[in-house]
Order: sequence, then C-alpha cells, then structure tokens
Amino acid sequence: MPDLTTEALRAAVAKIAPSRIPALTQHLFEATTNAQQTQSLAPLRAFVHSWAVFVAIERHPERAARLRELERLVDAGEQDPTKAIAEIRRLRGAAEAEAGL
Repeated sequence: MPDLTTEALRAAVAKIAPSRIPALTQHLFEATTNAQQTQSLAPLRAFVHSWAVFVAIERHPERAARLRELERLVDAGEQDPTKAIAEIRRLRGAAEAEAGL
C-alpha cells in the first residue's frame, strides 16, 4: 500500500488503473478548491480516503472484480440486495484497514 500522499496515490493509480488518472486529477482539483474556499482540510482528507480505498481494492484484482459484481447486483435491483450490501461493506472495510484508515 502506498503512502497516503497525493503523489503516492497518483503513482499507484497510474500503475494499477491508468484510465482513472483523469478522475483522480479532477477530484484533487475539486478537493483543493473546496479546501481553500472552506479553509478546511476535510475535502483533502476525503480525497485521500477515497483514493486510498480505491487503490487498496484495485491492487487485488479478485477483490476488485468481486466488488464490481456485487455493485452490479445491487444496481440491477432484481433481487434482495441485503447480502450484497453487507459484503460490499466488508470489502470496503478490509480496504480501509489495509490503507490504515
């Protein structure tokens, strides 16, 4: 897991999911702007949290694939989503723990 800095997270995303760099860059721009406007570090903390969890999930292809599958099940709305949502929470919780959040 990379350090929880914008530079380290950008490098990790570039390595594991380069197509997501534009989204990361846009999110960072928005977080920086919001932080300046509100005079709060909360938007930057949210940025780091979001991308650290993304990296922790995506660096394990089987975890990432399972999460996408569960999200598709919930989005489809064709069955009771309770078990899928619980598993999504577990996967995201494991990613947060791995990222040290």
